[in-house]
Amino acid sequence: MGKSEEYIKEIAQTLPEVTQAAHFDKIAYKVKNKIFLTYNLAENRVCVKLSESDQDLFSLGNSSIIYPVPNKFGKQGWTLIELKNVNEALLVDAIKTAYCQVATQKLAQLVTFSDEG
Repeated sequence: MGKSEEYIKEIAQTLPEVTQAAHFDKIAYKVKNKIFLTYNLAENRVCVKLSESDQDLFSLGNSSIIYPVPNKFGKQGWTLIELKNVNEALLVDAIKTAYCQVATQKLAQLVTFSDEG
């Protein structure tokens, strides 16, 4: 499956207690009413909420595909991911990491990553 709106929705909805809502001209995915992911159809990219260290790690070697939002929101961990060229495993891990950043510890502990089997 390509990196379409349905694919992003499928990834997000595998995570516990995720809801979907409009957010300006984007689609937001939330946990406990906190946004961890937005999808921008017009620009074919997502924006995820990462910690500063996770933002640095995901951007390392991928800075043309994954990079901080170029304003004050980027300094708060908001990170853009260009869907055209991103590896699917990297995209899934970034979305799950963003979820864990925003979710309660109890919910975050339910998430497994691709290298965990």
